[in-house]
Amino acid sequence: MRFQATGKFVTSVVAVAGIGTVIAVGAQAPPQASQAVVVKGRAPVSNELLKLNLPRPTEADLPNGVHLMVLEDRRAPQVNFQLLVRGAGGYFDPADTPGLSSVTATMMREGTPTRTTTQIAERLETMSATVNVSSSLSGPSATLAGSSLTANFEETFGIAADILLNPTFPAEEFDRYRTRTKAGLIQQRSQPGFLAAEMFARVAFGDHPASRVSLTADVLDKLTPAALAAFHKARFVPDHAVLAIAGDISMAEARKVIESKLAAWKKAGTPLVQPADPPAIGAAKVYFVARPNSVQTSLSVGTQAISRTSPDYDVVTVMNAVIGGGPTGRLFTHLREEKGYTYGAYSNVSAPAFRGTWTAQTDVRTEVTDPALTDLMGEIRRLRDEPVPAKEFDDKRRGIIASFALSLESAPAVLNLHVQRYIYALPMDYWDTVPARTMAVTQAQVQAAARKYLDPARLQVVAVGDPAKIADLLKKFGTVETYDANGKKMQ
Repeated sequence: MRFQATGKFVTSVVAVAGIGTVIAVGAQAPPQASQAVVVKGRAPVSNELLKLNLPRPTEADLPNGVHLMVLEDRRAPQVNFQLLVRGAGGYFDPADTPGLSSVTATMMREGTPTRTTTQIAERLETMSATVNVSSSLSGPSATLAGSSLTANFEETFGIAADILLNPTFPAEEFDRYRTRTKAGLIQQRSQPGFLAAEMFARVAFGDHPASRVSLTADVLDKLTPAALAAFHKARFVPDHAVLAIAGDISMAEARKVIESKLAAWKKAGTPLVQPADPPAIGAAKVYFVARPNSVQTSLSVGTQAISRTSPDYDVVTVMNAVIGGGPTGRLFTHLREEKGYTYGAYSNVSAPAFRGTWTAQTDVRTEVTDPALTDLMGEIRRLRDEPVPAKEFDDKRRGIIASFALSLESAPAVLNLHVQRYIYALPMDYWDTVPARTMAVTQAQVQAAARKYLDPARLQVVAVGDPAKIADLLKKFGTVETYDANGKKMQ
């Protein structure tokens, strides 16, 4: 089982426990003679360790500071690109206008001196091309991404460059955006899942930029086209940007287009600022968001965990897979399959450039809030107190490897891994060694990680539901603070 570079891209046949033979990346498998299918109730299993040798992009540093990465793949006449502008993300928003980066990114496509938003949309549609700009509310980067047929790449990238360098932030388009967005914000607050996510981010991150999960009407009222233009001028600079291109194009071909279209994008001398960790999380507590007459309770249980460069990353990944990473995790099996409390229960590790979180989440019927939360906490305790049985542990590790192999379906997917490798300064062979590193994780390491990161003294509980039915029962799980649906503390 080895990924092998070929003249076109990569081919591989992967035999992994529980999956059988999978074409993970590359050209089609050769046709085979038709055979009768015999269902035996289980897939073939291989104990051989998956070996990877992923293709690597050609890389170059441009004079303006942009790091260019090109992964050539001639299998289809298409080119995909993404430009990460480090320093232009929501992490760098002023404290009084969180969301400035997000709105700036959204509005950049609404017009340039030579193109209206309608003209941009119509021309891209005619070419079957895409160009979009986005920024999260807390990440360090904004992203311009696009795709086109090979024949249209130069024109598509020219439109993208125009959007990047010359946005005009027309007032009439901004007014329309603000009106639409305000209406969406009102509807958003009616969703219990959003209320739970908002409260958990606030609890986990305090005043850190990561606590931001949504724009607010107040911020939208403060923002102006002039404020967007000022942020764009100061932050959308090339000094530490990463431009990744994958598809039917070579480094030489890509560089010719890029240097032509981005000739006016000059280095600004802006230093690269690394995001800081949030303050340490407080003592365990229950945060209850009162939502009268709710027919279900949205539960989130979690705490701070690791950053992407933590030496515990592989161990925590396996730990998370055991307890709640997918429909075979313990939370799903216990809360849904065995008890029927919910349609789904999962956990997630968020490991960005700063210290992120581990979170377990589920929505349950109001009347089973108590036993569901009790059992959820019980699964966390079991992971800390008991080693994972050998077969379960082996299945989880192999499942992680199989999922990783299946994610390598295209050149853009592989290139995105290399972008992460560059951004986080990971070893050049980092992705090739995922299977070996995963299988090297031990049961003792996972149990130690659970004891370290899932400390009951720091586990925060967020519950959104009917105060008449669940407010009192939550007291058994710790000190309770109650908030209304607008996030205002009630007691």
